Amino acid sequence: MDINSITKRKINISWLFQMALRDSRKNRSRLLLFISAIVFGIAALVAIYSFRYNLQNDINAQAATLIGADLVISGNKPADTAVKPLLDSLGNQRSEERDFASMIYFPKTQGTRLVQVRALQGGFPYYGSLETEPVAAGSSFKKGKTALIDKTLALQFNVHVNDSVKVGEVTFLIAGILDKAPGQTGVSSGIAPIVYIPLQYLQQTGLSKKGSRISYNYYYQYKKPVNISKLVKAIQPKLDKAEMNVETVEIRKENTGRSFGDLTRFLSLVGFIALLLGCVGVASAIHIYIREKIASIAIMRCLGVKASEAFLIYLIQIVGIGIIGAVAGAVLGTSIQRLLPMVMKDFLPITISTDISWLAIGQGILLGVIISILFALLPLISIRNISPLNTLRMNYDSVNVARDPYRWLVYLLIVLFVLSFTFLQLDSWLASIFFTIGIIIAFMVLAFTAWLLMTLMRLFIKSTWSYLFRQGFANLYRPNNQTIILIVSIGLSTTFICILFFIQSILMGQISLSSSGNQSNMILFDIQTGQQKAVAQLTKQQGLPVLQQVPIVAVKLEKINGKTEADVKKDTTLKIPVRAFTWDYRVTYRDTLSATEKIIKGEWVGKSAPGKEIPVSIEDNFSKRNHVNVGDHLVFNVQGVPMPAIVSSVRQVNWNKIQTNFQIVFPAGVLEDAPQFHVLLTHVPSAKASAKFQQAVVRQFPNISIIDLGLVLNVIDGLLDKIGYVIRFMSAFSIITGIVVLVASVRISKYQRIQESVLLRTLGGSRKQIFTIAALEYLFLGSLSALTGIVIAISGSWLLAKYSFEVPFTINLLPAVILFFIISLLTIIIGLLNSRGVLNKPPLEILRGN
Repeated sequence: MDINSITKRKINISWLFQMALRDSRKNRSRLLLFISAIVFGIAALVAIYSFRYNLQNDINAQAATLIGADLVISGNKPADTAVKPLLDSLGNQRSEERDFASMIYFPKTQGTRLVQVRALQGGFPYYGSLETEPVAAGSSFKKGKTALIDKTLALQFNVHVNDSVKVGEVTFLIAGILDKAPGQTGVSSGIAPIVYIPLQYLQQTGLSKKGSRISYNYYYQYKKPVNISKLVKAIQPKLDKAEMNVETVEIRKENTGRSFGDLTRFLSLVGFIALLLGCVGVASAIHIYIREKIASIAIMRCLGVKASEAFLIYLIQIVGIGIIGAVAGAVLGTSIQRLLPMVMKDFLPITISTDISWLAIGQGILLGVIISILFALLPLISIRNISPLNTLRMNYDSVNVARDPYRWLVYLLIVLFVLSFTFLQLDSWLASIFFTIGIIIAFMVLAFTAWLLMTLMRLFIKSTWSYLFRQGFANLYRPNNQTIILIVSIGLSTTFICILFFIQSILMGQISLSSSGNQSNMILFDIQTGQQKAVAQLTKQQGLPVLQQVPIVAVKLEKINGKTEADVKKDTTLKIPVRAFTWDYRVTYRDTLSATEKIIKGEWVGKSAPGKEIPVSIEDNFSKRNHVNVGDHLVFNVQGVPMPAIVSSVRQVNWNKIQTNFQIVFPAGVLEDAPQFHVLLTHVPSAKASAKFQQAVVRQFPNISIIDLGLVLNVIDGLLDKIGYVIRFMSAFSIITGIVVLVASVRISKYQRIQESVLLRTLGGSRKQIFTIAALEYLFLGSLSALTGIVIAISGSWLLAKYSFEVPFTINLLPAVILFFIISLLTIIIGLLNSRGVLNKPPLEILRGN
């Protein structure tokens, strides 16, 4: 067969597969090690996708139990005479509920706690049930002066069925312990535990007086099929006029799906980062693999194999191993997804199934194959540039790929892939672009660090240095070095893990409450005007300071520069959100600024002049959100009385301080006679003093609610622990992937260093010397990559704190220091384990085996 016939022949597909299989026989274990880097990333995504699909199916199946009725109408004031006939005409079954925050008191243990009281009447819930112990208590409590208390309260205050609880001025017998209510999660019960009482006793409690903040809920069930969406559309105008909200099963289903969709998208990003780390391992492993195959490829080229055929042979190998890795990851992910509902049960209002999701498995396998091909293409395209001449010139650097246009096409495809996948998770092009840019910058910083290290080593290594030091550090830039891949892969793993620790530390720092000094740690609210002096006196009698007393008035915003809510709805060009008019604002009045406020625009006016527009001060975020600035005109509705005002100043408020802060502040001399309640802030030095004070307040003033910030902090602590557990569970995939990439990358160097180690042994190098050389190389690689990753994590955390969370940047470096030593030590251990095979066998045996 002549050369012309060889070049003109068609590609034989079966022959390519035979060659790919034959060539891989000796290297299958190494290829499997390479591709194992993506297994945990695929496993994470398959687990999350399965969880997402099962969650959506379960939301669809259990949506009615989330709301407990076919239709729910709610408002923050009693139904007026205009809308009452409409409310009475809906549904075949009706229930009413009053929902409000209040203090309760347990006579048995003398414990007090702020809870969510729900006064219920009727057969609600119509779907699902109030899960109680005993079971019958869920419905029987409405027949007498009995109550249901949340299980968290029962555990906290050691109370049981047939004990009593005092709500306002009425003492109820505890009929049952509430395990779960419609739409309730474990987290919500910890923050705001529920107490159910019969509606007919609400008036007797004395907690429904004028000025009390109560939600009025009406539940409806239809016995016959009704087009609820059509019904809601018909009654919506009347409900809007009465300032009432409506919710249906479909609306709750959509909102719940959207909320947990955000959660699963975030978890998918965590899994995707694990996958990106695996991609680094794949690209680097194939890069080294192709380096070693230059001789084989060059010989094939001499025998007449086309460059495209050589490329396809190794592409087939990668696709085959990629499928194996993706299937393994999918199987592992399907197993792991059974754990996710257990890990996240406190955040879920429904029971999640753990059915096998074939769609998730299919997506995972497809994604694994795409990633294997995409990230293997970078080293694979260099095969096209290997010529028969490389049989004589074996230096890989002679294969010129820098100007290969396909190389830049692959880079573009990788960036587009990362951008597109991120968009599918975040549903925001802007966020996806920033995420992708962040990943690219992290790669570039780590790659530049590796290049700089190699350059500096070339310059600074001196002949006067110890031989072992020269050898160890020279390995960082010699041919077949692993400097770039190890620094990039280990550095990225370290970056991601550290950012998780840093952000958690930053957020915890924002909610931490100092128990020292005289900082406020207890808030009393719903104090009526006639009770103000008596409550202050009681506080002082308990030996506690009155740090602040603030009046609060409920108002609504009716006009902004003459535009009403109706105008805004009609004219979509106005930059005023509708919620500016629907929100209930709690405002105060005073003649001075507080310590947490600073004027950034306009001039503070502390007293109002008669006959003029009222000068009010607005908070900076309120100004930006509603596009209101100094000089703009507002009209407030204060209990039915319109009050025209002008914005005199814009304030910057430090919301992180434990103090009463407000979006809108009126001057003195305007709202003194308006219906209002008061807030008192004090400091309790201990849990014992807190309990004693709360008991005294609840006995004398049962309408007053108390927020014990020390208790709130403990609850938030527990909540953050649970959130942190979920994040750590998911980030474990990234950690494991990082370790796998680390192991795979360092193990690759075993094959690169074998010749050098054998040569050293042949020349008389001792076991200790070879160990020392390897230890120095891996110590420098591990420590530098970990340190670079930590520096990038600090920068990333600062950006997140400043621009995303908008909180001061303070971090705890201890976890980062521990992680630094762990990664450095792990790199050294794996590197030294590579040398054992060389040291424990004769040089000739190793050379023959190689």
